[in-house]
Amino acid sequence: MRNRTSLILAILLPLQIIAIKIVSRFPEFIETWYSTGLYPYIAKIMRFSVGLLPFSLGDLLYTFFIISTIRWVSVRIKTRFSNYKIWILDILATFSIIYACFHLFWGLNYYRLPLHRTLKIKNTYTTEELVLLTSTLIKKSNHIHSELVNNDSLKVDYKFKKTFLLRSTIDGYKQLSVDYPKLTYEGHSLKRSLYSIPLTYMGFNGYLNPLTNEAQVNTQILRYKIPTTASHEIGHQLGFAKENEANFIACLATMNHNDPYFQYSGFTFALRYCLNELYVRDRAKADELIKTIHPGILANYKEVRDFWETHKNPIEPFFQVTYNGFLKANNQADGMKSYSYVVALLVNYFDDVENAF
Repeated sequence: MRNRTSLILAILLPLQIIAIKIVSRFPEFIETWYSTGLYPYIAKIMRFSVGLLPFSLGDLLYTFFIISTIRWVSVRIKTRFSNYKIWILDILATFSIIYACFHLFWGLNYYRLPLHRTLKIKNTYTTEELVLLTSTLIKKSNHIHSELVNNDSLKVDYKFKKTFLLRSTIDGYKQLSVDYPKLTYEGHSLKRSLYSIPLTYMGFNGYLNPLTNEAQVNTQILRYKIPTTASHEIGHQLGFAKENEANFIACLATMNHNDPYFQYSGFTFALRYCLNELYVRDRAKADELIKTIHPGILANYKEVRDFWETHKNPIEPFFQVTYNGFLKANNQADGMKSYSYVVALLVNYFDDVENAF
């Protein structure tokens, strides 16, 4: 009976892969029937239930999976990989279940309509528009920086408990949902990752567990980065699977927050994206504008760079390349480096609400 079930599940794996390839060609269908249809109900049920737990259920599942894998490999070695037909069938059956759950619970969001179409804004911009937005973000960032510190050369210190920053992240979405109802965040499930230390050495700020819909934040990172990181992971929870779209939503949630510390994280986060893109398009102009940024803001940027530099290790590139490949396999051609689309969304968002700030 067990072998028969494993065989059926194994056969379903390639059929699932073909079905996903076909349905991915119809983003309008996925947007209507899954991303804004079925998925919100699945996500709310998972967040309202699992969110009640004070710990990360998803991380415990990962722990169980890792231990089970080690045990499985150990048994295979002891038995010299005998009965290979049975255990290969079991592997395929297991992957079949995981593949199905991944796409049903969250993964189909990779193939929904691009965010600029959902928000009904353009996705193109000129260098002149980029320069204008960068200048605007510098002015706003400098202004908030001056409100938080009394010296433009001092970096902004976040002397808050990390749990407070996680809780306060949700307030940004309350403000954002007024103008964008699709970004309403119900059923909170934002948690510290039990794997924060390993994540740091792997080079990750956080992640979403697609099987439990828990937003996991690496709380080893600098407090300055927690607002945008937590907002980014909530963006994933709301069904925006692509990294660049979640980054844009993180900008919106923090820039629209009532707390100036969150606003500072958001505006300087957006500014960094614009500076990176402008540096590619017009290096001389980028260098010129950088000179107008408060040294304290640059100190915050340097603080982040130094943090990651101190945690570099030989295996980090392996995890980065692996995740980059995963993104490309899931409808993100640019992988982790997708600055231009984030900037396009920012340029056109500010163009639509140019008098909002």
